[in-house]
Formats: sequence, structure tokens, C-alpha cells
Amino acid sequence: MGPDGLARCPWGTSAPDYVAYHDDEWGRPVRDTVGLYERLSLEAFQSGLSWLTILRKRAGFRRAFAGFDPEAVAVFGEADVERLLLDASIVRNRRKIEATIVNARAILALDRPLEELIWSFQPDAAARPAPRTLTDVPAKVPESIALAKALRRAGLVFVGPTTGYALMQACGLVNDHLADCFARDAAGG
Repeated sequence: MGPDGLARCPWGTSAPDYVAYHDDEWGRPVRDTVGLYERLSLEAFQSGLSWLTILRKRAGFRRAFAGFDPEAVAVFGEADVERLLLDASIVRNRRKIEATIVNARAILALDRPLEELIWSFQPDAAARPAPRTLTDVPAKVPESIALAKALRRAGLVFVGPTTGYALMQACGLVNDHLADCFARDAAGG
């Protein structure tokens, strides 16, 4: 229970950035290419880091990666990579920066919209009971494994089953708000 009297998932209470992300964004459906590309990129950047670090650098990521417009990022070259490696407003990891550029190019080459591809892996919500504790929330599911394979086949990189599942959670393909969390109903669960 938060100071405002609302029950939240435990991770969504520790910092104002987490509260805002939990309450207003996490688990809400994202069905546009730019939004999905942003979430996919941020999940990749988060690997090995705190999500709070990513949230606090989100504005910097948006500036650095042209608002996550795949067409704009796809034309980034080595000079852009070097520029981004000097940009303290983002996570300066060469592999993750290069992956973000590679993924923009792969998204543009898809034979169907990114949102159609990603949402085709949405698990059956009726088959999963609402999690009661954080230990009830998996790190990956068969659908996230299949999603990661499909994205890699399409040329995207830095996408494994755990990142795929985190993407599914962030973009509303699954609703992992705990059963007693006030945001569960708002997220569609």
C-alpha cells in the first residue's frame, strides 16, 4: 500500500520514477512501431543495469535516437556511434548502441509491421491467473522464446527470451500487475 492508499506492485513503489512508470505506462498496450521500437531498445539497454537508470535517462535516449523513429535511426553510421559513445545522457555501450541501429534497419526490412509481428505472440490471458506475488511472475514464457526467435530471424539483435518477455510486460501483451494492484484493471487484466 502506497502513501496515497493505492496498492501497487512492490517494485513500483521505491522511487517516484518507478511510481509514474508503474501507474501510467507499464502493462498498457503499445501498438505502434515507434513505441514498440523504443521499448525494445530500452529493454536491451537495461540488460545488466537497473531499470531506474534507464527511466532516468529516457529523455536522453529519445533525443539521441531521434525519438526512436526507425527511419531516422536506420541511417546512423559510425560517426553517430562515436557521437553516442560520448553522450552522457544515455548508456554508453557500443554493442547496445550498434544493436539499436541494426534493429532500426531490420524493422524497416520487415515483411509486416513490427506491431503485427510482436502482437502475434501475445499469450492467452485466460490461461494465466493473475500473479499474487513477484515469485509468480516468470522471466520468460514459451511465447517470449518464440518472439525472440522470430525477431532474430528478422535480423534484430540483442533480443533474447527474457528481453522478449520484459517487452511483453512493458507493452501490455501480458498483464503482470499483481492481483491486488490497482493498475491491474487499467492495464487490461
